Amino acid sequence: MQTPLLQVQNLRREFGGLMAVFDVDFHVDSGEILAIIGPNGAGKTTTFNLISGVLPPTAGEVRLAGRRLDGLRPHAVTGLGLTRTFQNVQLFGNMTTLENVMVGLHSRTHCGLLSAAFRLPEARREERKIRVRAMEQLCRVGLEAKASVNAVNLSFGQQRLLEIARAMATEPTLLLLDEPGSGLNRPEKERLGDLICSIRAEGVTVLLVEHDMQLVMGIADRIIVLEYGQKIAEGTPVEIQTDPRVIAAYLGE
Repeated sequence: MQTPLLQVQNLRREFGGLMAVFDVDFHVDSGEILAIIGPNGAGKTTTFNLISGVLPPTAGEVRLAGRRLDGLRPHAVTGLGLTRTFQNVQLFGNMTTLENVMVGLHSRTHCGLLSAAFRLPEARREERKIRVRAMEQLCRVGLEAKASVNAVNLSFGQQRLLEIARAMATEPTLLLLDEPGSGLNRPEKERLGDLICSIRAEGVTVLLVEHDMQLVMGIADRIIVLEYGQKIAEGTPVEIQTDPRVIAAYLGE
């Protein structure tokens, strides 16, 4: 049996007396697209925050390729091959589109602080390589023509794509996308779906939180459903669409 790339076991997070995530279990196999769905307040983004190190869990384990992630800081989690985007776009607005992607690439650099500070030949060579690789990521998401434009001047849809490009620049094995379709129109969402599938085709596993059911059903291999912080269903898109527990969660009894 294949060992899951990501294994989440008994994941729990309390905020005071509120149980935001309660004993959630799931796994993500290498090479698949797994979607997490659920009504507002279901604990989807909190689950992402626990997996990526933004929040420490109250209890439970998160393992990436067998290695414990829970308790690690976000930069350490990224260094192990897991990176994410955010529900609210987090870019450096006064930096160019290209520079934003270069920030992601700097997590994979080898030059020390001294070499970079004094602009030694090794650091300059690495900087040129980073610039080339950053442009490759912009080409991936169709933003190469906007390389010199400050991120704050991009459209919202373009900012979403830029955040994905920056995340991919960290060379992840697992990419977490938190509401990547939020605020996009239908043609933009269709292009987003194609992009996510192309990322998977290149060998990157994808864990997705998304409200747009048309997008989710079109690209996900499996889906898990959260409600009030608990997992209530798991299955293929067809199974989830016909699950009475899921229908009740979204539409009421």
